[in-house]
Amino acid sequence: MHDTTALLVELGSVILGLGIIGRFAGRIGLSPIPLYLLAGLAFGEGGLLPLGASEEFTAVGAEIGVILLLLLLGLEYSASELVTSLKTQYPSGVVDFLLNATPGAVAALLLGWGPVGAVALAGVTWISSSGVIAKVLADLGRLGNRETPVILGVLVIEDLSMAVYLPLLTAMLAGVGFAGGSIALLIALGTVGFVLYLALRHGRLISRAVSSDNPEMLLLVVLGLTVLVAGVAQELQVSAAVGAFLVGIALSGEVADGARKLLTPLRDLFAAVFFVFFGLSTNPAEIPPVLLPAALLAVVTIFTKTATGWYAARRAGIGSKGRWRAGGTLVARGEFSIVIAGLAVATEPRIGPIATAYVLILVIAGPLTARWTEPIATKVLSRRGRTAGAPATAETTGAAGSAAREEIPASP
Repeated sequence: MHDTTALLVELGSVILGLGIIGRFAGRIGLSPIPLYLLAGLAFGEGGLLPLGASEEFTAVGAEIGVILLLLLLGLEYSASELVTSLKTQYPSGVVDFLLNATPGAVAALLLGWGPVGAVALAGVTWISSSGVIAKVLADLGRLGNRETPVILGVLVIEDLSMAVYLPLLTAMLAGVGFAGGSIALLIALGTVGFVLYLALRHGRLISRAVSSDNPEMLLLVVLGLTVLVAGVAQELQVSAAVGAFLVGIALSGEVADGARKLLTPLRDLFAAVFFVFFGLSTNPAEIPPVLLPAALLAVVTIFTKTATGWYAARRAGIGSKGRWRAGGTLVARGEFSIVIAGLAVATEPRIGPIATAYVLILVIAGPLTARWTEPIATKVLSRRGRTAGAPATAETTGAAGSAAREEIPASP
C-alpha cells in the first residue's frame, strides 16, 4: 500500500475510533480519557495492531493537542481572576503542593529514579485534571454550589504553578545544571509576570488587535499566534504548553468567548490524539509490573487530595458536607499528569507505564469520589456520633441545617 494511502487509512480509522469511544464514554457517564489511553495501548508498540504509517503525524497532532488544551484553559481565566485567586487561595495552594507532590517524589526516590524522576512524578501526583473536574461539576449540577469557587481557586493556582514548574522540569530533563535551571526559572517567572502585566493593563488593546468579526480570520489569528508563541517559549525552555496558557490569559472579553467556541472542537480532536499518542508510546507489557505501586500511589493521593479540598473549603467557611464534596471532586488526574509524564519519558522511560496506570485509576475514580465521598463521610461520622452516644444539641442541629442549606445551589 502506498505511504499516503496507508496514512489516510490509519488516520481515518484512528479518528473514527476516537469518535466511537467518545460517544460510548458519554453514554456511560465516564470521561473518555482512560478509554483514549487504552486505545493507544492497544495499537502502540507491543499492542494488538501497531500503527506505523501515521505515527509521525500523530506525534505532531499530540503536540498541537497539548497547546490547545492549555490555550483553552487560559481562556477560561482572566488575569484579574488569577491574581485574586493567588491572593486568597495561596495557603490552600501550599497545602495542596505539600500533600500531593510529596507522595510522588517519595515513591520515585524509593523506586531509585533519582532527583529528576522525583520532580517529574511529584508533578504527576500533584496536579488535578481541570477538564475532568469541570465536566464532573457540570454533570452533578454543582456549578452553583458554595464550595465550587473554592475548587476552581485550587485549580487556578495549580494551573498557574505549571508556568513555573514546567520550565524547571524541562531544564532538569535537559541536564542544564543549577545555573541553567535558575536562568530558565527566571525567564519563566519574568515571562509570566510580563504577560500578566500586559493582560491586566493592556488586555483590551491586545484583544482588540486580535479581534475580527470574521470567524475564519479570528481562528487563524488566534491559532497562529498561539503556535508561534508556543514555539518561541519552547526555544526559551519555558515550555510550549506554558506559552499557550499565557496567550489564553492575555485574551479576554468577546475575543476569548469567540475563540473558545471556534477552538473547542479542534481542542477535543487533538487532545484525544494526544492521549492516544501517549498510550501508543507506552508498551502495555510494562504496565502490569507497576500496577501495584500505581494503585498504592493512587490510594494515598486520593486521601491527600481529599484533605486538600477539605482544608480549602474550611478556610472559606464552607460547612462539613461542602468540605467533603470539595475534597472528593479534586481527586481526578488527567491531562497535566500525562503532559508531565510525556515530557519526562525520554529521560526516565519508567515513568510512562506508572503514570499511565496512575491516571487510568484516578480518572475513573475521580467522578466516583466526587459523587460518593460526602455521603459516605456523612454516614460514617453519624455512626460514630451514635456509637459515642452524643445527644443531639443545638450546635449539632445547627451544623446539620447549615450543611443542608449547602445543597441548594447559589443563585446566579
